[in-house]
Amino acid sequence: TVVGIGDSVTAASVCGCTGFVESYAANLPAAAGGPAHAVNLGANGLTAAGLRTLMTTPGPTTAGVAKADILLVTIGANDLTPLLSQWQASGCTATCYSPAMDAVGSNVAAILSAAKNLRDHRPTRVLVTDYWNVFADGDVARASDGPAYLRWSDQLTRALNSRICTAARNAGATCVDLYTPFKGNGSLNPTALLAADGDHPNAAGNLLISAALM
Repeated sequence: TVVGIGDSVTAASVCGCTGFVESYAANLPAAAGGPAHAVNLGANGLTAAGLRTLMTTPGPTTAGVAKADILLVTIGANDLTPLLSQWQASGCTATCYSPAMDAVGSNVAAILSAAKNLRDHRPTRVLVTDYWNVFADGDVARASDGPAYLRWSDQLTRALNSRICTAARNAGATCVDLYTPFKGNGSLNPTALLAADGDHPNAAGNLLISAALM
């Protein structure tokens, strides 16, 4: 059983296509126990703080994670949403955004600790992704917000990715890089992998995420 938890990237409802959770489970090779049963528990707008609560409160999320031989986790971008309006109003440097980053890292650590407890420490592969951008990117973002926004959101995303991966590694999980597949060293335009909103992955983007997880 492959269980995906996280935000709208996990839910894949925006693109109306097959999400990476379902694709990963379907394409898991027999040698790794596949094809697997997919359970997608992603929720639009979910924050790391919100997922931490769901992971420690009896309900569908705790029940689903308890059955996860493989757990896919994508979370943290929505926690930074308030920073966007702050940057637009007066700027937001590292001093401004670091507390939010630290909070996400702490919550991801707690989420992964809760997952171990729910699994009763049974063998579980935990794959935690980072992001190509925590906000909109590509042609849509360039047209609406301009190059200064793209530079700032890239800086923000790299900082968050570092926090997420540190928390994942400290918990014994695998951090899966999505920044490089989508943007290379930062110079690639990810528009072809994004839905019309410039924020969520489209069908091609979801397949790329599934391949990175694989």
